[in-house]
Amino acid sequence: MAITPIDQSELLRHSRQALGLSAQADMIDEPFLANCLRRAAAIFSPCSGATLVVAVLESLAYLSPNPADLREAVEFALEGLVVTGDLLELDQVALNIAEAKNNWLFAAPPGFIARPDGSVFVIGIAPDALSALPASLQQRIIHQRYVRVLKSALGEDLPALLAELGLLEHSERAWLKLPKETAAEELHREMLSRLTAQPPSGHVEDLLVLDPAARTNYYPGRWKSPRQMSGTFVARRPQAYGAPIWGFALLDHGALARFLDLPLKGFRWRGCDAAWHLQAAIDHCRGVPQRYRRRPATAGAYFDFFSPLPLWAERHLAIVGQPAARQQSLFTYFIAEDDLVAEEEFLRRRLWLNCDDNAN
Repeated sequence: MAITPIDQSELLRHSRQALGLSAQADMIDEPFLANCLRRAAAIFSPCSGATLVVAVLESLAYLSPNPADLREAVEFALEGLVVTGDLLELDQVALNIAEAKNNWLFAAPPGFIARPDGSVFVIGIAPDALSALPASLQQRIIHQRYVRVLKSALGEDLPALLAELGLLEHSERAWLKLPKETAAEELHREMLSRLTAQPPSGHVEDLLVLDPAARTNYYPGRWKSPRQMSGTFVARRPQAYGAPIWGFALLDHGALARFLDLPLKGFRWRGCDAAWHLQAAIDHCRGVPQRYRRRPATAGAYFDFFSPLPLWAERHLAIVGQPAARQQSLFTYFIAEDDLVAEEEFLRRRLWLNCDDNAN
């Protein structure tokens, strides 16, 4: 029997169609990677994020001309699925698995969040199918980077329909679960008090700290080895197994004096969420607040962000706006004109961010 070879473009189109995406395109874009990760999570989870990344990279090994760029894109997509709620981290679930590791990810059950405009976010992963939705609804899904949006038809009650299909409805309030609003100075003082109450720490190899003196609009460049630094810093310390632990560190000429693990007990969100919130407070208190760039657009504006935001803050952006293509930034959202004032107030009040239209 003769074997007919399939070229790369045709293979990508078939793959996209199998994942519920447009077969007209033959590209490895963000929705494609997100759906690849969802399928991998349906098979492998619970597992580490690294397991999912490797599974997707291996499946696409011969379809990408630049493996390094592909790895970065897959890792971004993985973080996007955590933001949207398709993947849950260990501290977000209840289970009785003794060997569960603190960096494990779990596939969330199929669910949805109703948006103010009548559309819904579809979240979660079906364990044994491409989607928990029937074909008539699945084909209406709009893929916006890592987010799946379903818009209601005229006279259609989407939340009631999805609930009848067995999807779990999550209220916007519960999905966001914003922490208590506080002033930057108050948060900084509280964390300093908790840090000084910690017992002395021993030497930690490969400790990394966020340098508050480094420019705030280039996040990767802010991470430094302690060298001869003294003072308090958001930091990450390695551990034998699993991802490095986020924390707040007191240094004395480069030597670790005290370390406060993040998140604090009882805090719903991840260690990185607590750390990024604290760093935003530190930058504000130093008089060099983190910034975002606003670019005018038809019927709204693009907001470009240069530092990571806590999960609850990025979910708030997702509810109000739409993910958009990055432009020399970590991530970008489009915000409609009617929501601009309220969203900028949210960023200023909750994260102490300043708008800089010329930031780069």
